[in-house]
Amino acid sequence: MGLQRDDLADFLRRSRERLTPRDVGLAEGPRRRTPGLRREEVAMLAGMSADYYMRLEQARSPQPSAQMLAALTRALRLTPDERDHLYLLAGHRPPEDARAGEYLRPSMLYLLDRLDSVPVQVLSDLGDLLAQNDLAQALFGCVCTVAPEDRNIVLRWFTEPEVRSHFAPEEHEEHARQMVADLRAAVTRRGRDAASRALLTRLREAGDGFAALWDRHEVAVRRSHRYRFLHPELGGIEFDCELLATPAADQRLLVFTPPPGGTEALDMLRVLGPQHRHATATGS
Repeated sequence: MGLQRDDLADFLRRSRERLTPRDVGLAEGPRRRTPGLRREEVAMLAGMSADYYMRLEQARSPQPSAQMLAALTRALRLTPDERDHLYLLAGHRPPEDARAGEYLRPSMLYLLDRLDSVPVQVLSDLGDLLAQNDLAQALFGCVCTVAPEDRNIVLRWFTEPEVRSHFAPEEHEEHARQMVADLRAAVTRRGRDAASRALLTRLREAGDGFAALWDRHEVAVRRSHRYRFLHPELGGIEFDCELLATPAADQRLLVFTPPPGGTEALDMLRVLGPQHRHATATGS
């Protein structure tokens, strides 16, 4: 990630030209020869010298600071997407959104309500279980007795042996490796924000074997895989899992479908209903 002077200059100029004095609370003044705000007006709104802003638009400036970019974001009335673009062009990581992935998106809830024929979960990119339908609850269990801050599938995998007991033992090691590699990718995307750091601290302090896997620095975003479960009522069953991510990649819809010829387990889950598993909730 480095400073892209030409693109930054072009983006600032075009963002300035899209605004009118009225948009930012300034008087229209005399007739303008060019559209948008003047450079001097943007500099005044951002609290910087007109000369410095001119050098930014002429691709002659040193790398602007994060504080300067925040001021330009306000002055140019940038949207969150435009703000992030500005920071990246200037060679900075965009400001972290402390609520990224924390609250269930309406679009995800809409899909969850309509995908009622197969088990479905919604997870944050860090593995926080945000919602699941009745079939997922019949498969994984209810989280109603688990505190919200503890409903993280990575944390539960490494801290609760009972959770791991519902997966085929010979696949525990590979499952743990994939889970940690996926978490590593998410933490990096977030720039080790506050939520990432807090989760990593808990995992390193309490996680059984987590630190050794984390220190291997393996990275692999999980997109699809097959699970073998040891269900207390149904015995050994298999499901394929497909992961669908939001554009921001901060939330994921996990859809569990039976492999070809394996619909019997799905039929039995429908018969059992969500009330049959209340103690061993986990996720992918």
